[in-house]
Amino acid sequence: MKCRTSMPRHQTRQSVLNVRVMSPRIAWFGFLKLVGKLAKLTCLAALIAACFWGVWWGVQRAFYQNPDFRLQVITLNANSAIDELGVAAAANIDLNATPNLLALDVESIARKLRNLPEIADARVERHLPSTLAVTVTARSPQAWLTDSSPNRAQTRVAGAMLVDHSAIAYPCPAHQLESASSLPLIILPPSNDAPIHTGITMTQPELRHCLLLLDAARDADPDALQWIESVQQINAWSIQLVTRQGTVATFGLSDQARQMENLRIALGNAGEKSYLIDTINLIPKYNIPITLCKDTPASRNRQNDPTPPKRR
Repeated sequence: MKCRTSMPRHQTRQSVLNVRVMSPRIAWFGFLKLVGKLAKLTCLAALIAACFWGVWWGVQRAFYQNPDFRLQVITLNANSAIDELGVAAAANIDLNATPNLLALDVESIARKLRNLPEIADARVERHLPSTLAVTVTARSPQAWLTDSSPNRAQTRVAGAMLVDHSAIAYPCPAHQLESASSLPLIILPPSNDAPIHTGITMTQPELRHCLLLLDAARDADPDALQWIESVQQINAWSIQLVTRQGTVATFGLSDQARQMENLRIALGNAGEKSYLIDTINLIPKYNIPITLCKDTPASRNRQNDPTPPKRR
């Protein structure tokens, strides 16, 4: 019986307590307490934002809006590919606007310079307060490059194609024209499947074979590129080399060091005996076929002619 009479009393007490906790006055004070906390957090956030804004404004005034950090000078290492104005143009830098040096993205500028086909590598640094230091590595040309199509572009002029030792083609910069003017010409067969592209390694086997022959010539004679007029693979097994004096030499695709040495010996003997070689087939190891020019004085006058002479 005691258990039965105590249960209603406990429920009544709990009900009274619940009413007191959920009273409007208690709820109102709880709301005011919450608003006070939110106000404190808001003030703290505003204070932090004000500090950050003050720091940002100070940095802007001290550096990015400071006229002492305006770009005033572009320094560039000596090279044959580009000048300071070319650097500004490639990097989309408006020199008239004198941009802030700290606002320039040096990595982006270096990447844009590397994208130029005539440049192998580039490095860009800020030198405070107002200098942008640029160092580039220009490609070193090995030969001019063209194809044998009737409508081929003019060679040995600014903008014509050069190719470096890595088989990367690029338009000749104006600064490089003088030093490259005496380089030989590699003539490729016209191809729609493998046209001449700039800035990427070309994979045509004919180009590789011609570059290897020029390497063999340079190994045999450091000045070989000065007396070689053109190189062209004429079929699947041979390459034709034309000298500045008009000698047409036929090479195989292998054993080129021996063939190049035989050519040098033959040209040396011809020079000593005052005659010019018209054609020479260097593929045989023995009994090398040679034909001589009939009009020696006229042939000798052709040595300064930059165009390959016709065979007789």
